[in-house]
Amino acid sequence: MRENEKKRSLEELEADGIIEGRNAVIEALRAGTAIDKIYLAKGEQDKTLGHIASRAREAGVVVVEADRRKLDGMSRTHSHQGVIALAALREYVSVESLLENAYQKGEKPLLVVCDEISDPHNLGAIIRTAECAGAHGVIIPKRRSAGLTAIVAKTSAGAVSYMPVARVANLPATLKELKKQGVWVFGTAAEGTTSLYEADLKGPAAIVIGSEGDGMGRLVRETCDFLVSIPMEGKISSLNASAAAAILLYEGVRQRRMG
Repeated sequence: MRENEKKRSLEELEADGIIEGRNAVIEALRAGTAIDKIYLAKGEQDKTLGHIASRAREAGVVVVEADRRKLDGMSRTHSHQGVIALAALREYVSVESLLENAYQKGEKPLLVVCDEISDPHNLGAIIRTAECAGAHGVIIPKRRSAGLTAIVAKTSAGAVSYMPVARVANLPATLKELKKQGVWVFGTAAEGTTSLYEADLKGPAAIVIGSEGDGMGRLVRETCDFLVSIPMEGKISSLNASAAAAILLYEGVRQRRMG
């Protein structure tokens, strides 16, 4: 590979937030780089990979075991050595700071909770809409969810720079804590008993958006105060997750403006 081609490929890797190889990942952890997720080769009994896994978990980084084919598919250098890290484009914040942010502005919290939105394009679109609608933050789970990677940042059209995102280990527990603090939890569901236009989104509200395939998980669904349905007048009975988020958020904006 020519020197300028090599340099370009390294720049592309950095832009995509992909960190490959044992030494590179260890250095990133040592330097305190914000890392979204680390993928390790499944079944490897290597001491160095074990050291990376334990160091990552100590730093609160999600560690995922993946087979070699997945790692090969993700790799740009073709020398990943059994480990690939995805850098986070910005630091995650606490759920408490999202509420504080709202109250400091003299506003009632309006949050978006993403339950297992694994498609980074969907997450990026939701973050973009949340920022445009003036929401105070987005909450995602640590597992089975896209994180703040380069693809998400690109799809959000820069909104990740302005929209704080909290990442939590246990979504149902987080929703219960929000409820204790006076936040009403609205889940989106086709079979919801509350119509979108009957839902009162003027108070402190968290809008839960489930994955496109399975919707909200059972425990998340059971924790919601209301299950809200969006009227469907056509022949297709479901909306893209980011479209559903936009509809609920802007209904909340409308209600709050009406007072």
